[in-house]
Amino acid sequence: MPAPQSSPAPEPSLKLERVREIPLPTAVLALDVSPDGSFGIAACQGGDLQRIDFKEATVQEIGRHASYASGVALTPDLQTVISSSYDGTLRWNDLKTRAPQRSVQAHHFWSWGMDLSADGRWLASCTGQYSAAGYKYEPGPEREPSVRIYNARTGEWLRDLPHVPPTQSVAFSPDGTVVAAGNLMGEIRIWEVESGRQIAAWTTPDLTSWGIIKSHHYLGGIFAMTFNPKGDELYVCGMGPMVDPMAGNGVQRWQRFDWRTGKKLDQTHEGESGQGLMEALAFHPTRPFFVMAGRLFQGQWNLALFDSVSGKNLVSTDAKHRITDVTFSSNGEQLFLAKAKQQEKPKDGKWPPYGQVEIWKITTQA
Repeated sequence: MPAPQSSPAPEPSLKLERVREIPLPTAVLALDVSPDGSFGIAACQGGDLQRIDFKEATVQEIGRHASYASGVALTPDLQTVISSSYDGTLRWNDLKTRAPQRSVQAHHFWSWGMDLSADGRWLASCTGQYSAAGYKYEPGPEREPSVRIYNARTGEWLRDLPHVPPTQSVAFSPDGTVVAAGNLMGEIRIWEVESGRQIAAWTTPDLTSWGIIKSHHYLGGIFAMTFNPKGDELYVCGMGPMVDPMAGNGVQRWQRFDWRTGKKLDQTHEGESGQGLMEALAFHPTRPFFVMAGRLFQGQWNLALFDSVSGKNLVSTDAKHRITDVTFSSNGEQLFLAKAKQQEKPKDGKWPPYGQVEIWKITTQA
């Protein structure tokens, strides 16, 4: 008689646990963290750049823009902080001395965001203002270059890349050879960095809304994008279409593409999300999953981990407040969240802090 076969052991599940909260004076719009997770730099709504010591839970201002600081990156040698802003500038600050190294007026309008190539060689910033150009309220053409590429080590301009404004997100491939940008209308373009040659372009209609209630305009678009670690796929996120774009009740959505062909390979699975705007994406550095986060309108979560192969929602939680950026420590043991809390009324003549950076722990449980 054959021996009875045992049932396969259940796959281990993931658990998210918040371990520390660090308040900041104003909303945090972008965040970068040192590889060992010991410190980070927060780009804040007040225009300030704040260095956070995660062990001591201390905060120190190291630089300032004239308007919202919208992007931030540490150079690979951890000597310099590069930041972008709604004032249209890119700025380089010495991390140790806090001294400004250079400032470049990249745009006349806001820099919606920036990205630094993994090798620290290239810096990209994107811009653009939505101005209706016709009776269908379609965006007008560029008034200035939508994407600008710079030598990140010298601040020298390399090239301009055309898109349809507003271009709201930009990302380099892991090897730094190509750069992608996405806009309000869900149009994605990809170029070779060295030559500036456009090598792919497609449009996803699943992240943009046309308003027919209260007001007539487009809203939404691609709020964040990232290549997978292999560099052969592009992930984007935002919010699904709404009849009333002011409601903020579109589905929480990510999409996955073969960037060479523009073919959609997967997206948020039906029944695995609620409603709200997703603003942040990041891949775990050693394991096959990614994180998506943002604001919750209705549902159970605004922070979730997804299997990068199957697309399955592995674990999710309501982390409260708007999450604007996410990043991992290099060993993947810590997840860092940048947050923008609802601003409270002044108390005793002082505005309470409404920015926050949080450290979360990811553990595996049987």
